[in-house]
Amino acid sequence: MTFRRLQVFWSVAHSTSLTQASKQLGLAQPSVSQQIATLEDIVGSSLFDRRSNTLELTEAGRHLLRHVEKVLESMQALEDGVAEIGDGSRQTVHLAGLNSILRVILPPAMEALHEEFPRVDYDIHESSPAEVLEMLYARRINLGLISSNSIAPASAGFQQVPICVDPYVLAVPRDLDLADVADPRTDLSPEAREVLMRSIQFAFGTQHSKRVQAWYDKVVPGNWPFAQARSFEVALGMVRSGLGVCLAPAMSCVVGGTAIQGVRLYRVDFPARDVVALLPKTYLRTDPYASLIEHLKVAGAHFAPPGLLDTPPFLDTPAAAD
Repeated sequence: MTFRRLQVFWSVAHSTSLTQASKQLGLAQPSVSQQIATLEDIVGSSLFDRRSNTLELTEAGRHLLRHVEKVLESMQALEDGVAEIGDGSRQTVHLAGLNSILRVILPPAMEALHEEFPRVDYDIHESSPAEVLEMLYARRINLGLISSNSIAPASAGFQQVPICVDPYVLAVPRDLDLADVADPRTDLSPEAREVLMRSIQFAFGTQHSKRVQAWYDKVVPGNWPFAQARSFEVALGMVRSGLGVCLAPAMSCVVGGTAIQGVRLYRVDFPARDVVALLPKTYLRTDPYASLIEHLKVAGAHFAPPGLLDTPPFLDTPAAAD
């Protein structure tokens, strides 16, 4: 079942006669008839009812035609795409990054880049920092958007471009108001204090987990590492349900430019994560990547975490809780 035979079949199916199809294809009529006969032998069924000078599709022919049209459309799209890439009118940006960065920083940069390069399209992967590095080394992507805190200081062969600083916040259920809490033991009800003492943590890596747990131990001594999640989005969903509290990057708490509903976000004293673009040095001078990097910097500079509340008193001066 060759591509040429499918083209011949499609032409015959859309013609009133073999004579008309032969003229459109630039083939002799016996050759067209032979192609159709061979295709019928391959599929094991008649594709046309032959009535005097006309051809009508059989049920098998109609079934085959539906699939043939999809094949021909895909082949045309492939040819057009290759031609556009070949003449430089179309390019694909291959990138990967953390969910929150892809949701918050990337879209405005893409919108700005579209004004300069309207024929650029994107192949985007939501990935962990380790996966991003792996894909960069394997040349499956050319750009990674991650936190520099999550990778080794020296990533051989790749350039780190600072994009923005993303502060950490303490996300708590909407019903848990910590604004005037100086000592959780006395200023919170037993039920509210129980929620505060349950930490929902992002399983990121040994060193990061130790830093997070050390922070919890300092500000809420006796806290219970209630759950570990593989993404901040899952952890924040648990917070919204009232299961506990979560120390998270502010960017992960943003949906559509606004803070997620159902939680309170408090400023905290915890080292912010540095969002960077990671790419081979040559791409810093190659468009569309060079322009995309500049637009990412602009988007990063305009990022302002929405809806952050002042640090609760007990986080400024941790109380000695049991």
